[in-house]
Amino acid sequence: MKEGREALHKAALAYGTPVYVYEQQVIEAQCQKLQRHFPNVALRYAMKANSNPKILGIIRKQGIGVEAVSLGELALAKLVGFKTKDTSFTCASLTETELTTAAASGARIHLDSLTQLEVWGRKALGREVSLRLNQGIGAGHHAHVITGGPHSKFGITLDDIPEALQIADKYGITIVGIQQHIGSNVLDAGVFLRSVRVLLQTAKKFPNLIHIDFGGGLGIPYAPGETQLDLKRVAMEFKILTNAFKKSIGHEVSFAMEPGRFIVAESGSLLVSVVDQKNTSEHQFVGVNSGFNQLIRHAMYGSYHPIENLSRTRGHKASITVAGNVCESGDIFAVDRLMVRPELGDVLAIRNAGAYGFSMASNFNMHALPREILVSGAGRLKDISFVPSEYAC
Repeated sequence: MKEGREALHKAALAYGTPVYVYEQQVIEAQCQKLQRHFPNVALRYAMKANSNPKILGIIRKQGIGVEAVSLGELALAKLVGFKTKDTSFTCASLTETELTTAAASGARIHLDSLTQLEVWGRKALGREVSLRLNQGIGAGHHAHVITGGPHSKFGITLDDIPEALQIADKYGITIVGIQQHIGSNVLDAGVFLRSVRVLLQTAKKFPNLIHIDFGGGLGIPYAPGETQLDLKRVAMEFKILTNAFKKSIGHEVSFAMEPGRFIVAESGSLLVSVVDQKNTSEHQFVGVNSGFNQLIRHAMYGSYHPIENLSRTRGHKASITVAGNVCESGDIFAVDRLMVRPELGDVLAIRNAGAYGFSMASNFNMHALPREILVSGAGRLKDISFVPSEYAC
């Protein structure tokens, strides 16, 4: 922990703030943890969590594939070196041109709707397809990230499976795969395993399946009191369920997962500097030189991020509201957080910001994007900043 603090403080001194800092060893350790627990599962990193090319390269070198949700992500994944066979693609509300281009990439496409399936058949984009299903099971840390259930825009519902089979039959298409994704940051092993059971049951409706993708959603604890996902239990019961399924159908089928946050979230910190202080009758505000344009999770989801003062560990503690520099009242990183009272010039580390941090950053209020720095296993710092818009399609 001390070494981590020192590396972050060193990065702040070398590159200034605000700045994102990622620890390579954490990313590699998370990849290896998943591979140990799911040795016979194709792991495809959900790159929307963090699409920095250097981060993608670290993950690729660990032997993990990639999941993309846009043509820009597909292009970047190819540029980084991910093989087509290790790439999957899923997204809602695609134009016919986007779907045609995605199909031509050779990646495994999970069609999200009956409309997409109809376009796939009409334009003869392939003889085999995989379908993303919405089985009515949704979970996650906020309503905006629950991607299953009756309120979700994603997937083909179980009620629509008969029509999907009819469309496939009309165009001579074979449904060889199914996929699901119930939501993001699932910490309840029971919920995830329930979704596995239901998808395996649904799979029996498709006689020609050769692959089943259980999506992502594996979570990490952010707030005090949250417990780690019981990965050992998930892995053990997942193995029992999938082995029993393969035995019941009498032929081989491959399995996949698409973890994102689990791999990168805990590796990243957004470092900011204290630039202002003010008190009201309700709050002691500490103003910093960053805002929700650079880390939007609290403003969007009410998400909790641990905040650590890298400049001082001792001193008078107070209930502090950490405010950003964006011209919006909702630009807050933490409300009434008990901490050693920061002083002007202190550097704060907003932790667990490696997922959905920089990847959702913007130039709102015409602020520049922060730089991104990688801390290697040897403790060396490297600027890995890139401009996402240069890869956008």
